Amino acid sequence: QKQLAESGGGLVQPGGSLRLSCAASGFNLVNSAIAWFRQAPGKAREGVSCIGSTDNSAYYSDSVKGRFTISRDNAKNTFYLQINGLKPEDTAVYYCAVRPWYCYSSKLDSASAAGYDTWGQGTQVTVSS
Repeated sequence: QKQLAESGGGLVQPGGSLRLSCAASGFNLVNSAIAWFRQAPGKAREGVSCIGSTDNSAYYSDSVKGRFTISRDNAKNTFYLQINGLKPEDTAVYYCAVRPWYCYSSKLDSASAAGYDTWGQGTQVTVSS
């Protein structure tokens, strides 16, 4: 059974950093596109970043570009989201997701979430002073 498990969320002051992890089990990440989404209270789920199985192309939403970095460690069957320069508007539940081979869309909008077949349970990130 394919499963994903996030970790690494928490309460951070503005300007701080976090690294979110997503550990995969029941399948091999090497043939998967990996993605991070987030959902703030009262808002639709939005895409944050995605990278395809070949690691040749990574996509970021405009709101996080330059501050977030997606990466993968296929040997550990785990992928990550490094978050720097956290802002209060980054507060949300962050979800990892996968699909075969390629990112569903470079747009990373809420509709693109439907293109991912396996999701983690989410990890809360709260940015507050």
